[in-house]
Amino acid sequence: MLTLRPSDERGFADFGWLQARYTFSFANYHDPSHVGFGPLLVVNQDVIGAGRGFGEHGHASMEIVTYVIDGELAHKDSMGNGSVIRPGDVQLMQAGRGVRHSEFNGSATQPTHCIQMWVLPRAEGGEPSYAQAAFPFEERRGTLRVAVSPDGRDGSLRIAQDACLLLGLLDGDETIAHELGAGDAAWLHVARGNLRANGVELGPGDGLAIEDERALSIDAGRNAEFVMWQFGPGAMA
Repeated sequence: MLTLRPSDERGFADFGWLQARYTFSFANYHDPSHVGFGPLLVVNQDVIGAGRGFGEHGHASMEIVTYVIDGELAHKDSMGNGSVIRPGDVQLMQAGRGVRHSEFNGSATQPTHCIQMWVLPRAEGGEPSYAQAAFPFEERRGTLRVAVSPDGRDGSLRIAQDACLLLGLLDGDETIAHELGAGDAAWLHVARGNLRANGVELGPGDGLAIEDERALSIDAGRNAEFVMWQFGPGAMA
């Protein structure tokens, strides 16, 4: 079963320095028919103005994943980490029993375009942690590159959930064939460009819930950049 979440039906907030699109209910946007997909509670696509960002604030018991599309995002947290997230980078902050952090666009002239995603962990609490990795263009071209996984396979970041984050770039005649396990479900989000997944046409900002499908064919890409979460049956229970 494939269920389209059109981009123009998402929540939207314009704070001047921040334009945010909400796939699921978030902050002051509430849609009872879109409150998450299994453990995936947040898919926010943000454009952050030059020199602006999110001041220090706290989280707990959440796996927070950030993916930068354009620009840069400077991160600082109460664990002592400081880094810059660039296009193709993935950041995973495991909030555990509690962490405070800030995220800022350090550029004086250019906006930052990014996606922030929140996943519920298997269990609450635990030690907070931070990890970041770069996934080069050539590792994402015409394929699905695992960036987050429960076992840290292939240099991916380790998450406390039966969940994998897969990254892809698709253009022209390229086709990606991907198998899903029995009981698996997936959520595909198009960051930019256009593509087709099992015959469903998707454009920038569109999301697709994938359930009860054992095979996925992604093709007809036109400068497409996308992310896809795949969840095991235990995560969806």
